Amino acid sequence: MNFLRRRLSDSSFVANLPNGYMMDLQRPDNSTSSPVSPAMERKHPQPPQPSQSSSTGTSIFSSISSAMKQTTQAAAGLIDHSTSPTPPVAPKPKILLVIDDAHTEWAKYFQGKKVNGEFDIRVEQAEFSELNLAAYVTGGCMVDMQVMRNGTKVVRSFKPDFVLIRQHAYSMALGEDFRSLIIGLQYGGIHTVNSLYSIYNFCSKPWVFSQLIKIFNSLGPEKFPLVEQTFFPSHKQMVTTPNFPVVVKLGHAHAGMGKVKVENQHDFRDMASIVAMARTYATAEPFIDSKYDIRIQKIGNNYKAYMRTSISGNWKANTGSAMLEQIAMTERYRLWADACAEMFGGLDICAVKAVHSKDGKDYIIEVMDSSMPLIGEHVEEDRQLIADLVVSKMTQLVTTAGSTPSPLRPWPQSVKTQPGPQLAQLSQPRPPPQGGPRQPQASQPTRTNAPPQQRLSPQGQQPQSPMSTSPQQQRSPGSPQQVRSATGSSPVQASKAGMFPPQQPRPPAQGRAPSQPSPTETSKQQANPHPHLNKSQSLTNTFSLSESSQRGNPNEDEAKAETIRNLRKSFASLFSD
Repeated sequence: MNFLRRRLSDSSFVANLPNGYMMDLQRPDNSTSSPVSPAMERKHPQPPQPSQSSSTGTSIFSSISSAMKQTTQAAAGLIDHSTSPTPPVAPKPKILLVIDDAHTEWAKYFQGKKVNGEFDIRVEQAEFSELNLAAYVTGGCMVDMQVMRNGTKVVRSFKPDFVLIRQHAYSMALGEDFRSLIIGLQYGGIHTVNSLYSIYNFCSKPWVFSQLIKIFNSLGPEKFPLVEQTFFPSHKQMVTTPNFPVVVKLGHAHAGMGKVKVENQHDFRDMASIVAMARTYATAEPFIDSKYDIRIQKIGNNYKAYMRTSISGNWKANTGSAMLEQIAMTERYRLWADACAEMFGGLDICAVKAVHSKDGKDYIIEVMDSSMPLIGEHVEEDRQLIADLVVSKMTQLVTTAGSTPSPLRPWPQSVKTQPGPQLAQLSQPRPPPQGGPRQPQASQPTRTNAPPQQRLSPQGQQPQSPMSTSPQQQRSPGSPQQVRSATGSSPVQASKAGMFPPQQPRPPAQGRAPSQPSPTETSKQQANPHPHLNKSQSLTNTFSLSESSQRGNPNEDEAKAETIRNLRKSFASLFSD
């Protein structure tokens, strides 16, 4: 900078400039006076400018210098845009939808738990009757919830990340068919406990009983004693049964509903007329004079067995007063639970119900899914086990989310290397611009002998050709062929990507031949790239070369000349004193 200040303030430097080179700096902006030669300038020196103009010129010069430095660093990729470290952003919590009645507050069982030790859990709880949803192919599932909390109606919309289903999705009672919501959750790709596939299959008890028949045929009656049952698709097939009394079950019902004990043939015919009015299917199984009921539940890897004895004398042990106690978990009971937990792709939560008759035999009558009621003295422990199971499933879902492709989580795209033939094609010389002379063929062997290195451009899409390391880069800085070979793309692409290094000339316009330096000039520039003997003359030659090489359109030349003129004015105002 001191060197430029000394050179521009030197009178001999001004004398060496061409005639009229800085004449527009010596007249006012709106002046129309005749040009003044450098000799006249020396004879009639201008009075010194005030200190305010000097400081203004210094500030302009400082701003120009800083702008040039920033431009140079930006082109070289040296500017660090992250000046201040950004504060860590808290991860978005995972939304868990619990479908259950309001008697159990599930939020307290998930308090303080994190998914994968990183994500908090936000619990939303509602019943099936309080939910509505819309599912999309790529947008997931949007759930609308309208619940009453302390006499206030709460309306929320959210996208659940996981769902815990603790209610029956279907019952034949009026307004209790929520299978459409199960379909919507499946449509939106939502993961649940139990799985949506098993929940939908559990919407028909005869369908579930058919799976028990498969287990019975596989394990045998000794290991898996299944009750004998008859299925009637409609009332027309209900003519008679082998023996009485029997228990007739209408359609799909829960908690002792839809079950009738039939003592004789006449009652059975009357029951058939009821089935006809219900327009549904029915099942009939022999009545077992039970001593107590058995229930084996499985929550994850936790097993419990309970015995329930009726006190009121009702043949339904789950109706009226009953005595409940926990019994030891035997290998026989564990086998029942494990066998039933494998149906429909796996049940994380299930329970097997059996009847122990007075003659000492056991009969399996039913299996329940995640909607099973919790009983006994360990209800709080069971709820905590369910919460831990849900957190583990959510953690497993987060850790394996990127390892398997799906419509919502596609494979991450990887950068593929171009094959060999395409690389060889890229290494061939580029054609000359339109209207320009062709390059000699002798330069091709030097390019093909270059090391076949391949790099990605800043856009990450097109690999650079090996021309960037060819010996032709040793040509003069004014050669446009070097600009094209260094960027590995056309001049238009290079200007878009910001690959023009500072102090390199712009590429020639179409229809104009690129200027090729002579061998003597090339050897001189290679031997002495930064001459120090005649700096004023080298600076003059640089301005002359740049002006002569950038001639083209009249409008473009005028814009360039105006830019150069403004720069001259700025430099002259700095060193006018």
